[in-house]
Amino acid sequence: MLSAPLRKEIIDLINREVVPAMGCTEPIAVSLCTARAVETLGTKPEKLNVYLSPNVLKNAMGVGIPGTDMIGLPIAIALGSIVGKSEYSLEVLRDVTPEAVAEGRKMIEEGRVCVGVKDGDCETLYIEVQASTADHTATAIIAGAHTNFVYIAHDNQVIVDNRTPAAAHSEAKSVTLSLRTVWDFAISSPIEELRFILEARRLNKAAADESMKGEWGHCLGRTVRESEGSRKIMGDTILSHMISYTSAACDARMGGAKIPVMSNSGSGNQGIVSTLPVVVYAEDTGASEEQLIRALTLSHLTVIYIKQSLGRLSALCGCVVASTGSACGIAYLMGGGYENVAMTVKNMVATLTGMICDGAKPSCALKLSSSVSTAVMAATMAMEHRCVTAYEGIVDDDVDKSILNLTTIGSRGMLETDRMILHIMTHK
Repeated sequence: MLSAPLRKEIIDLINREVVPAMGCTEPIAVSLCTARAVETLGTKPEKLNVYLSPNVLKNAMGVGIPGTDMIGLPIAIALGSIVGKSEYSLEVLRDVTPEAVAEGRKMIEEGRVCVGVKDGDCETLYIEVQASTADHTATAIIAGAHTNFVYIAHDNQVIVDNRTPAAAHSEAKSVTLSLRTVWDFAISSPIEELRFILEARRLNKAAADESMKGEWGHCLGRTVRESEGSRKIMGDTILSHMISYTSAACDARMGGAKIPVMSNSGSGNQGIVSTLPVVVYAEDTGASEEQLIRALTLSHLTVIYIKQSLGRLSALCGCVVASTGSACGIAYLMGGGYENVAMTVKNMVATLTGMICDGAKPSCALKLSSSVSTAVMAATMAMEHRCVTAYEGIVDDDVDKSILNLTTIGSRGMLETDRMILHIMTHK
């Protein structure tokens, strides 16, 4: 068993990274930054100027905003100024009303909300909001992580200024992990120390259940569960249940449902994929509550570990990382030990590397469904002691080096891909 101080560090890390969020985290983080700027201004702004890194812009262009039936940044910004409360963090828009939406629409129509790309070099995750009246201006900047305020000012009075590379990532400071440490923590820690992870099951399963009742996104979850074509091909199986529930929660989130989900490392979709495939597999196979708790912990902490070297935003789709975590949890529930989990990770690295992130949007549910299928396949192979070898592609004999190869490609190798994706998205 890991030492008590190390276990506490890891628990604190999970509690920082696995948090409730309502709506896609990029536009919601912009709403959060807007709310803080307006709170600092102390009155309703006449103008909102917002400057974003390309990655934030990409992930906020096509996603539904909770409670609005609208997509994109302008309404997220307007509502952040009208009803946003920074104390709510990533649930900043929980108080949205039809009246607030109407007021937000009017702000947009009057040209009081302006959005642009931040000039020059900036953090991959960078949000700057200037809220102004005729006489005063307040500025708030988030960088490095979705809730990490690095600068706040009112006119010429600087309230917070931590605009350094280290400070911009201060929220993400964390214990150094390896896959072995992740495994040891999840499997050997006293179960009462891990029980908090069940909140992820409650929130994300509730989101999927609610999605099945409505018309959210492309309704992929309900299509997989109910359509005659899907049932004829996939049947009423554990895999179809896993895909249905996971994609349903994504349908609701990307479609703008006013439903919170449990996020992971700043992404609701990552939280969904880290959670629901594991939950459904555990329930369908009759796993005990302790097994579910340990599997969920293994899944979520694996994702946090991989994101430490990948970063918050990149051209690599977050479901690649999240499904690698859930694949580990599934392998454990299948009766696997550490070696099976390490093989599962290598199989995932060999399969999904290269799936691009072309912004947050309803069709993300399709990518999530593909990642769930791959997770099951990777874990099943590993349970048969079949694993992609170091002679094949980017996989290394060392599982942690395999993970680093994956994240190096995502964070550095795909930079030009990222630029091309944004160019295509903004020139259609």
